[in-house]
Amino acid sequence: MAKKSMIARDHKRTLIAARYNEKRAALKSVINDRRASAEQIEAAVIKLQALPRDASPTRQQRRCRVSGRPHAVYRKFGLSRNKLRDAVMRGDVPGVVKASW
Repeated sequence: MAKKSMIARDHKRTLIAARYNEKRAALKSVINDRRASAEQIEAAVIKLQALPRDASPTRQQRRCRVSGRPHAVYRKFGLSRNKLRDAVMRGDVPGVVKASW
């Protein structure tokens, strides 16, 4: 089980990223606009850098829904390899069977 503080920190990052999502998208569109002047781009870059560091969605960590483990998490299931194995053995994941040959 992951530390509760790490899970809470990641949840906080998710909320902050959602709050600044529209503002970041607007600034990024100005920066990537080929018709924008150099002054407009520079101003947008400065405003983007002034946003909180956790406003970037790349700072979020994918975590297991059950245990909160940050490594070896399968995107399709949202579970870490350990919890996915347990769920498959119990038969909770439809269409997935243990390989044996």
